[in-house]
Amino acid sequence: MSETRNTLHTAGWAASPPRHIAIIMDGNGRWATQRGLPRTAGHKAGAETFRRIATYCKNIGVKYLTVYAFSTENWKRSETEVSAIMALLKKYLLEAVDTMERDHIRLHFFGDMTPIAPELRALAHETDEITEHLSKDDFQANVCLNYGGRDEILRAVRRFAAECAEGKRKPEDLDETLFSTYLDSAGIPDPELIIRPSGEQRLSNFLLWQCAYSEFYYTDALWPDFDEEELDKAIAAYQSRDRRFGGVKK
Repeated sequence: MSETRNTLHTAGWAASPPRHIAIIMDGNGRWATQRGLPRTAGHKAGAETFRRIATYCKNIGVKYLTVYAFSTENWKRSETEVSAIMALLKKYLLEAVDTMERDHIRLHFFGDMTPIAPELRALAHETDEITEHLSKDDFQANVCLNYGGRDEILRAVRRFAAECAEGKRKPEDLDETLFSTYLDSAGIPDPELIIRPSGEQRLSNFLLWQCAYSEFYYTDALWPDFDEEELDKAIAAYQSRDRRFGGVKK
């Protein structure tokens, strides 16, 4: 067991990690290229990392894990790569449908599902239905699929505007609390910690509304190499920070 993990556990932090962790799963393609493999091999390795990290988060008491799986901009990639990513998602969902209730794992999707293939959309809907029967206290993984932070905000604005046009709402009704109910993350607390592997230090259009007071952690590890020890380091860094939410230290 790593020194950092020992520190987390002996300090009692494993019992009170961030309630909500979000991860930009970056570096799959570079991981594959470095090994002389096709980019699709990197996505497959990244999917296994997600499965492992989600299990670890559940075991240490994290309640929500949100991952950036496929952005609204990722359609610009080659058809082969996009198809491979969608096939991996389909494979994961088929397995998840059989294990979610047994493992008490809730699965939810953020993003505009309209352009997604009907079979994959149906699987996503099925997992949402299973989730409805599980306890709100169970661990929940949120998968961002065809997701962009700006797109999410625009879709929320359009829904609110439509309700105003129908006479259900008035513009003056809108505040931050109400607006949050129109987002994909409605009912889910904002992430306390956002992690980005791969050495890049940018948000890439991820959770733009929800990240207002999030702590950020960057690591050079590529996503397929990201392991429990890396997550422990991120949690340790988070726990060492003074979160003031715009106030001053007392």
